[in-house]
Amino acid sequence: MLCLTLTGSTLEEMRELLQRNRPWISLAEVRLDHLTAEELAKAPAFPQTVDLPLILTFRRKRDGGASDITEKERLKALFDASQGPWAYVDIEGDVKKSDLKFKAPNGEGRVDMESDLKSRGVRVIRSHHDFEGVPADIYGRIMRLAKDGAIPKIAVTPQNLMDVISLFRIETELAQIEEKIIVGMGKWGACTRILYKRLGSMLSFVSDNEAAPGQWSARTLSELYRADQVDANTHIYGIIGNPIGQTASPRIHNPGFAAIRYNAIYVPFLVDQVRTFFKLAEMLQIRGFSVTVPHKRSVQPYLGWITREVKQIGSCNTVVRVKNMWKGINTDYYGFLSPIIDRIGDQQIKTALVIGAGGAARTVTWALHNHGVKVTVLNRSIEHARSLAVQTMSNYDSLENADQYNGMDLVVQTTVVGMEEVLNEDPVPNLAFTGNEIAYELVYKPRITPFLERAQKAGCTIIDGTAMLMEQGKLQFEAFSGYHYPHWINVTL
Repeated sequence: MLCLTLTGSTLEEMRELLQRNRPWISLAEVRLDHLTAEELAKAPAFPQTVDLPLILTFRRKRDGGASDITEKERLKALFDASQGPWAYVDIEGDVKKSDLKFKAPNGEGRVDMESDLKSRGVRVIRSHHDFEGVPADIYGRIMRLAKDGAIPKIAVTPQNLMDVISLFRIETELAQIEEKIIVGMGKWGACTRILYKRLGSMLSFVSDNEAAPGQWSARTLSELYRADQVDANTHIYGIIGNPIGQTASPRIHNPGFAAIRYNAIYVPFLVDQVRTFFKLAEMLQIRGFSVTVPHKRSVQPYLGWITREVKQIGSCNTVVRVKNMWKGINTDYYGFLSPIIDRIGDQQIKTALVIGAGGAARTVTWALHNHGVKVTVLNRSIEHARSLAVQTMSNYDSLENADQYNGMDLVVQTTVVGMEEVLNEDPVPNLAFTGNEIAYELVYKPRITPFLERAQKAGCTIIDGTAMLMEQGKLQFEAFSGYHYPHWINVTL
């Protein structure tokens, strides 16, 4: 189930949020702490106005809530609202039973809130939130929360991949607790929100406005990741890196899997230590994964077999499980060549200028050298340029001298200049285009960088970064699934 967290300031706002997300959710959580006092009074009737089960919650400030009222007032407001036909009511695990006795709605005697809810068929959730880390006794905490038949909910904030492994172990460690809610918050927990079923969690929370750290939108989790369709037979693939939040690869692979009706999911994993990820890969039986910075070299000692390109370039961007062994591939090599290989073959491209001397430049330079193109590497650090040039039998020079290299057949921009914090910069402003060059940019977001814009105005043929991204992704898809990438789908990056 995907559960939409409703944080509108009025019940009508919450209803509109729910209807907007209705195609992708199975239930919703009503956050009373976001409502005004006037709206709180109307809350008991709210479940009758919608067409799906609701969780009632009044979150405390220290648990990520938005209300400053006293604890006594909060619990009374939760009790009053709970008189409606809710499916679930969430009460924090540290709230004592003695604090849950209230004057009966009919004025006759006092009512125990939990007993009242159970008598009306409302399920009680007992929750614990930790915004700092993962408690050392997390399994014991879950057991304690599950006492008296409550559904335990634990929302914690993993700080590294080992913490994430602790969360994935819950499914087997606490298999006897059939109904439980496990949430990994923050950037490290993103993969657990997608693979919530592999944690043994009955639901994953979603929202339009990231109501809690790391929440995905309902549409993304349902349509892109198909997280609610994951079952015991779903094959898991992914991408590892640090950072990983801006990766476009899931938008290539997941629609591809869906198009060929392959029961698989492709998930981003934030990874600090490659060795730890391989432990997680064994635990989840991950069948293959893409590799991005900074792990393209560090994965190699864990591989049983690497291709010629990986050995030559020293960079691996794809790992697949083959005959109980990990095989390393470099699809960047062929992905880069794909848009220009015909031009190399018919001698349109005989000379190339490569801007940069990092990992991407290394792949590009080797690919061009192996196909007979004469390459010159330009880089801000002349020593790095020299090192790459010596290994690839290329020429090299300082980036400052770019104005001396006009008229090359191909100019390839491999640095990060043009994206994110250097969005509006041109990595080689002193290079004057003649209009006859092919300008090839590896940055794919934005699609037209200052480098490409200037080349286009000069009359050059341009190739943007989405070309290489898609081509290398299609090759990865084939390595993962054994099928060609479906040509009929239109990928939006």
